[in-house]
Amino acid sequence: MEYDALVLAGGGSTRFGGVDKAMLVLEGVTMLDRVLTATEDAKSTVVVGPVRTTCRPVDWTVEAPPSGGPMAGIAAGLAHGTTPVVVVLSCDLPWLTKGDITNLINGLGDHDGHGLRDTEGHEQHLATAYRRTKLTEAIQQVGDPRDKSVRRSLVGLDLIWSAPTRAGHDVDTWADLDD
Repeated sequence: MEYDALVLAGGGSTRFGGVDKAMLVLEGVTMLDRVLTATEDAKSTVVVGPVRTTCRPVDWTVEAPPSGGPMAGIAAGLAHGTTPVVVVLSCDLPWLTKGDITNLINGLGDHDGHGLRDTEGHEQHLATAYRRTKLTEAIQQVGDPRDKSVRRSLVGLDLIWSAPTRAGHDVDTWADLDD
């Protein structure tokens, strides 16, 4: 099944002291490039955040106004691409693979979304394949997406979740890189 990739890479990385988390290098590859490699089969890819050098060509956008949070980033990114499935990912998923993306898409079934759980069992809304129409409807119901909680904004969607997996483990602190 064709899909578009929407990668959020515009956060302030405050828990990293302002270091650009997307450009942190793990085993010779930036975290953003790791996500872009996992999604290289996407029909289109948009990265929401400042333009950076990446391993492959992508489209770029920012939420208006900038720094509006992940929900605003998703809203801005949805203006790109046309496939019925959009895979929404944060840029800080260094253990994500193509196989994980395939499993998310193939596991959608009749649900509105299929997401990853991290190793502790937390549902990762920013590591999820969504039906574009359902995600768009949820954002429209929110109104202004600036500074809105992703989890609360998408509560009405029929989402299913993977078993806990390292692929769903995002990197929020320096200690997370040691896992």
